[in-house]
Amino acid sequence: MPLVLSVGQCSADDARIARMLVAMGITLERAYDGADALVKIAGRTYDLVLVNRVFDADGTSGVEFIGAARREKGMPPLMLVSDYADAQAAAVANGAAPGFGKSQLDMAESLELIRSAIQRVG
Repeated sequence: MPLVLSVGQCSADDARIARMLVAMGITLERAYDGADALVKIAGRTYDLVLVNRVFDADGTSGVEFIGAARREKGMPPLMLVSDYADAQAAAVANGAAPGFGKSQLDMAESLELIRSAIQRVG
């Protein structure tokens, strides 16, 4: 079963993401901030990391986290969760796979982006 790490989302958004992924047969784990995410990634193999634009716990930039995390060896694919096109473009420029917005969580296009990112790993 694929394993996805969600970084920086609030509890409500993580619950929505979890429902979407469970329906796809994917397990979701949660990291509250970048440090928590890096510890979890070092200890497990994730198929994808979904990164919030602004971390709920501390206001850290998800785009900056993506840029720093992409330089880490063995990093799984990263994808930004944001409705802002400029943030999506910046995330992709920093090495993320094309992502989707919270308003698009239940859309077929978002599910396909997740499937595609996971299949590239597996």
